[in-house]
Amino acid sequence: MTKLNESLTFPNGAMISNRFVMPPMLTNSGKDGYATSDTVNYYQARSQAGGMIITEYMYVSENGGPAMTWQNDREQLAVYDDRFVPQLAKVAAAIKQSGDKAIMQIAHTGREANYRAMTERPVYAPSAIDYPFLPYRVHEFTDAQIKQVIADFGAAVKRAVDAGFDGVEIHGANHYLIQQFFSQYSNRRTDHWGGTLEKRMNFPVAVVQSVMEAVQKYAPQGFIVGYRISPEEIHGENVGYTWHESTQLIDRLTKEFNLDYIHLSMLQYDAKPGDALLMDTEQAAQQFDDSDQPFATLFKPYLNGAKEVIVGSVTSQEQAERALGLADLVAAGRENLIDPLFAHKVLTGHADQVVTTLTADQARASHLTPGLIANFSAPQMGIPINRADDMKNLHTGFGGWTEMNYPANPEIK
Repeated sequence: MTKLNESLTFPNGAMISNRFVMPPMLTNSGKDGYATSDTVNYYQARSQAGGMIITEYMYVSENGGPAMTWQNDREQLAVYDDRFVPQLAKVAAAIKQSGDKAIMQIAHTGREANYRAMTERPVYAPSAIDYPFLPYRVHEFTDAQIKQVIADFGAAVKRAVDAGFDGVEIHGANHYLIQQFFSQYSNRRTDHWGGTLEKRMNFPVAVVQSVMEAVQKYAPQGFIVGYRISPEEIHGENVGYTWHESTQLIDRLTKEFNLDYIHLSMLQYDAKPGDALLMDTEQAAQQFDDSDQPFATLFKPYLNGAKEVIVGSVTSQEQAERALGLADLVAAGRENLIDPLFAHKVLTGHADQVVTTLTADQARASHLTPGLIANFSAPQMGIPINRADDMKNLHTGFGGWTEMNYPANPEIK
């Protein structure tokens, strides 16, 4: 049986020292897209959080973000221009100080670029749909804009290389732009970029091709490339795709390109079809509950040599070991927010010393950014975490994902 402290070698020859991964988690620490000292301190504190540490998603195009942002010093980070590279180099150095690999997650948030709407700028997506859950309008990309975004992904790779990162992860999950193109719910196009399943694959394929061409041109040998995907997109009556379709996409990507890993974005590491569905009725949920195997197992035949990363509710050594029985690498997210030394303590035989509750003192000691403190001290949290009551004392009365305000504008509903 594979152990958590065993090394792993990726298809491209790069090696990491253990099977823990820190997954991408938004820090809300950017200012005008730039990484700040809060960003650097946060990642420096987590430099032992896994053999591979993946940054928060960074937007590759000027119109690709920010997302999940409520003010300009609580932003998502940007990588769409060379001017961001010096600060990103500090982030990479902070991550790598303990010898682990630094991976930059690259993304375009599409319809989710909420801060553009808050600052009265247009938001773009595959199709101009009137989304009932968005308080702003969405504009449809032109063909020329789509091709520019594809090129922007490649340009972001060069900036990641210049900043000293060891690899990139292409963000094709969590309802951001790549998933929006793949989803039949959000992609209503009838041109090259939408319609049939094959055409809905064209944008993800083109993005990966752009990334791989940039890697071949600019990156050193052993530069890691991963792809993150949500195994399914099913919310009530809105069905974007099932695992039967997403495995077809992964099969194509891993056959056509030498990807190092596939990262399954899940709320539970052993989730299976039907587990996390937001269905209106039990009968509707049962319609998609068509396998008793976890997604980690269902995706294995389609990896074609790529390694598999799974994530979701890994908060103890026992859960990490069970997760490793399903996949090659185990990502622990929320536990690394609470205790940045979670993986280190498990790997060195001190799992009993892991801090499992976020207190006000622990938030400061773990170098949570002010943006994350605003989120996790809010009366209602966007992402649940095991917190103590004294965290609420840190809340300033404004800020956080649950307290976004939009101006009155014709572009805004």
